[in-house]
Amino acid sequence: MGLDVVLYRMIRSGASSRRSSYVPVEVVDDSDDVLLRLLTRVRGGGRTPLLDRFDPCGELVVSAREAPRLLAELRSLAEAAGTPVEAARVRSLAALTRRCIRDHDVEIRFEGD
Repeated sequence: MGLDVVLYRMIRSGASSRRSSYVPVEVVDDSDDVLLRLLTRVRGGGRTPLLDRFDPCGELVVSAREAPRLLAELRSLAEAAGTPVEAARVRSLAALTRRCIRDHDVEIRFEGD
């Protein structure tokens, strides 16, 4: 299994916003399942309603508009981190989220296998 978190930038094609495509800009790789296990551990406690929607076999899209809420929920994730590796992964995800807040033409996708 695995869960990658990818920051995508929207590229508009022509004048129509319906002809947009997305290109990956930055990735928080979770091929070792550290973030996946951490998210599974905190899931359903009521403190992370946005993160609770992630699907380990699907995709959760977080828009730039939702990114401040994601950043707030990452505090709960950081509190649950029990190892330095988990804490580092949460910090990487927080940095990606702050970038999403700054750049409004991006979105974050939690991409499961």
